[in-house]
Amino acid sequence: MLKDRSCLVSWDYRTESNWAACMSYRLDRIEVQRGKRPLENDEESEHVQCKLPKQSDAFNRAGVALSLGNSSASPDEQAGNQRHAGDNSDSSSLIHAIGRDNSISCLIRCSRSDYGAIASLNSSFRSLIRSGELYRLRRQNGVVEHWVYFSCQLLEWEAFDPTRRRWMHLPTMNPNECFVFSDKESLAVGTELLVFGKEVLAHVIYRYSLLTNTWSSGMQMNAPRCLFGSASLEEIAILAGGCDSQGSILSSAELYNSEAGTWKTLPSMNKPRKMCSGVFMDRKFYVIGGIGGAESKLLTCGEEYDLETGTWTEIPNMSPVRTARNDMPATSEAPPLVAVVNNELYAADYADMEVRKYDKQDKEWVTIGRLPERAASMNGWGLAFRACGDRLIVIGGPRAIGEGYIEVNSWLPSEGPPQWNLLGRKRSGSFVYNCAVMGC
Repeated sequence: MLKDRSCLVSWDYRTESNWAACMSYRLDRIEVQRGKRPLENDEESEHVQCKLPKQSDAFNRAGVALSLGNSSASPDEQAGNQRHAGDNSDSSSLIHAIGRDNSISCLIRCSRSDYGAIASLNSSFRSLIRSGELYRLRRQNGVVEHWVYFSCQLLEWEAFDPTRRRWMHLPTMNPNECFVFSDKESLAVGTELLVFGKEVLAHVIYRYSLLTNTWSSGMQMNAPRCLFGSASLEEIAILAGGCDSQGSILSSAELYNSEAGTWKTLPSMNKPRKMCSGVFMDRKFYVIGGIGGAESKLLTCGEEYDLETGTWTEIPNMSPVRTARNDMPATSEAPPLVAVVNNELYAADYADMEVRKYDKQDKEWVTIGRLPERAASMNGWGLAFRACGDRLIVIGGPRAIGEGYIEVNSWLPSEGPPQWNLLGRKRSGSFVYNCAVMGC
């Protein structure tokens, strides 16, 4: 793979093979020679082979093999092909033989893990991917891939593709020391990964862009906060509750639009709360549990925000929290570990290592199975429990002194009671500091 370029992340090749098997038409051989594409720096030519069964009528109509620099062609044919590629490198047709519309129809069905290589073909492909247009079209056509982003080392983030079972390294963050040791939350929305924390005098947000493979800072909420509940739905996200810079517990909420880059203040919740969790279910936002009240006690209620009416409704006993122990402060336990798959709400009971499901009709929690046995935590901290498309993901590892390993386990609720499938394991710290799932 090419390094330090937009749309790319570095790959752990030890766990990968056939990474470019994405396109349903055949690229017999692509030789991108030096000087044939406008990129920031020079690298050696790259050979990419792609061949898969057909996926769309656009490919059938094309009925062609795209071959640039094919060694089997005559010298005159090769020269003609090179002139043709150069003449069309900046054209709007993308794949010239089938036109722009059919080209895009093909590209949105490619895996987004291959977009880095596709972007290197010429400036037209690069512009299409880096602008975010291709991801908007994917969303409009219901083409979504979910990757898990998590941090087991301070300032270091990795991504995991559960379909291809590949690990990817993100560029290292570069904040100041105060941010490193502050409480942090994370959220993936659209093509962005947001990490919220605090620097010396104020809250700060670091943003990783999938389009440019870079971190940046400088975003600000209308009411900066930490220890909030949050969730995303397509290109929007809602953040609710938390604490301000003086430590006051908030009832306010904000909506972030990742495409516009804007924050909108929403009506306040019925109760102020911090260390709560957020999910989207049935296209409504829910904030669950947390700590609130004058005595900072655990809250058992949840609240539902209706995006159409702009109103909050309190729901009793929606939190799966356990009975508080007298010998432990409420803040010692992690926020509720909850996730939504196919509009059904699930929770991880870290103490009893059980999976629970919320009965929306009876408004109660029912135990349905076990968590992976090696998914250890410290009062719920260090364990990630997330929805990833149509599956539930648990990321964690056994407690170990020094460097241990991390495991990614998956379960499809549509297939019956919890049966966890180990998707990947690698040497790493076994404590998950932050975790988010990006679907685009």
